[in-house]
Amino acid sequence: MKKKVVGLGEVLWDLLPERTCLGGAPANFAYITTLMGDHGIVSSRVGEDSRGLEALRRMEELGLDIDHVQTDRERPTGTVKVELDSKGIARFEIAHPVAWDSLEWTLDWQRLAEEADAVCFGSLAQRSEASLKTIRHFLRATSPGTVKVFDVNLRQSYYSQEVLAESMRLADIVKLNDEELPKIMSLAKLPHKDELSSARLLFSAYDLKLVCITRGGRGSLLVRGAEASEHPGFRVRVADTVGSGDAFTAGLLHEYLHGASLDLMNEVANLVGAWVASEVGAMPTPKRGALEYSLAEIR
Repeated sequence: MKKKVVGLGEVLWDLLPERTCLGGAPANFAYITTLMGDHGIVSSRVGEDSRGLEALRRMEELGLDIDHVQTDRERPTGTVKVELDSKGIARFEIAHPVAWDSLEWTLDWQRLAEEADAVCFGSLAQRSEASLKTIRHFLRATSPGTVKVFDVNLRQSYYSQEVLAESMRLADIVKLNDEELPKIMSLAKLPHKDELSSARLLFSAYDLKLVCITRGGRGSLLVRGAEASEHPGFRVRVADTVGSGDAFTAGLLHEYLHGASLDLMNEVANLVGAWVASEVGAMPTPKRGALEYSLAEIR
C-alpha cells in the first residue's frame, strides 16, 4: 500500500551557473518518494510571485501533491545560489528572509500531520522562529505510529545546539553525513571516536530507531542498536550532487516503511542517491519513464 509521506520545510529555486532548477530538500525528497511508489506530499511556503507560481506548476507537473503548499503575499519565493566545484560538489548561498521562513500552523497542516505515515524535516527550515515553532507543532501533532526523519542539513550558520538536540529528540530516524558527525557530537557534548561508536551513542542518547551516516561517494553506515550495515556506494559519473542526499533519504525511508532489512535499506538508498548524482538537477526524469530502468543501469 502507498504510504503518505510528507516533506516538511523549504521549497526554493537552485540558481546554478548555467540553469535554474526547482529544489529544497522537502521537494526533492517528496519527488523521489513519489517515484518509488508512495504518496509524496510537499508542506512548504512559496511567495505569490512568478517564481512561486512556477514552483507550484513544476511540482504539479512532476506528480507531487501541492495541496498543502502555503503562499505568502509579502515574502519572495526562496532561492539558493549554487556553485559547483570541478568534482560537481555543490556550495550554497541561501537567500534570507523568504516565504519558507514564515511557515504557518494551520488546521490543514494539523489534519495532514495526523494522517501522515512519515514526515521528513531538516535543520535549515528551522532558522526562523516562526518556522521552527510550526515544524515542532507539526511533529508533535503526528500520530504515535508516524515515522519522523530528521535529515540534518548544516548550512552556513543556520543551526544551533538547541535546534539540533530538540530535532533529534523528536525524531525516530536521524540521517547526517560524515562531515557533520563530529560537529553534532561536539554540540551534543558526546565523545567522538569513530563513526560506529558515535552513531551508537546518538542512537541511545536520543532514543532513536535508526541512525544513518552518509559518506558521499563512499557509501553509508546504518546503525540500529547492536545491528550495523555498511555499504560502499555505487561508482557513477557525477553530473552534480544537488539533491542526491535527499534522494538517499527517500530511498532509505521507503524501504524502512515497507519493512526491509538494514542491508536492503542501505542498498536501495545508495542506489537512488547515486542515480540522482549521475543526472543533472535534483529531480531528474527516469529513463523510459520508470525508476527501475534507471536504477538497473547503475547496478
